[in-house]
Amino acid sequence: MSIFDLFKQIESKEPAVSGPPQWIIAGLGNPGDKYRNTRHNTGFMMIDAFAGQCGAHFGKHRFKANTAAVMCGGQSCLLLKPDTFMNLSGQSVTEAMRFYQIPPEHVIVIYDDINLDVGALRIRKKGSDGGHNGLKNIIYLSGADTFPRIRVGIGQKPHPEYDLADWVLSAFSAEETETLRETAETVGEAIKLMIAGKTDQAMNRFNTGKQKKKPAEPQNSDQKPAGEQEAHA
Repeated sequence: MSIFDLFKQIESKEPAVSGPPQWIIAGLGNPGDKYRNTRHNTGFMMIDAFAGQCGAHFGKHRFKANTAAVMCGGQSCLLLKPDTFMNLSGQSVTEAMRFYQIPPEHVIVIYDDINLDVGALRIRKKGSDGGHNGLKNIIYLSGADTFPRIRVGIGQKPHPEYDLADWVLSAFSAEETETLRETAETVGEAIKLMIAGKTDQAMNRFNTGKQKKKPAEPQNSDQKPAGEQEAHA
């Protein structure tokens, strides 16, 4: 059973969304069935769960992304799952930002972190890309690093010689999937606090994982045939 089966959406009428979005919430990953339930798609998993919690549904493709619209705390939010593959996530996010004139401070980015245990969270208001290629592209194309972000732990490689690309493209175990199901509920609570201007409170409540001391490796996603390698990393 995939994590998407566990994250079945709440059966309720989709709430009406009024006005243009005031926030963008972007979950990072690689599109396509091939990448479902893999570690590098944790951002997709979390934002799918959040959409379900809000009674919203993905399916409208624009801004090079699969999108959904939700109301959260009385504010309109655009949910994004970029179709561009991880390395080019910024193309999607910045296109939506420009269209709606949304500042970086109102763009929440959710993505995987190999330096945290599975399901552990680290929330920050801003900062560097930390070696994550998806966030790196967003910062590069927007010219800003003031994106609030939620990093979700996917666990370190089993041993130093393990290929990083193979690791981030590996599937979660059943036990890890159950952990992430619980994490997704916490991520939903954190998003609501962040949108309400209570990011400090979200950090105090939900930052559970200690960052490992070793330098982070760039989180390239996979080894692909020529012509696809750059887009998928």
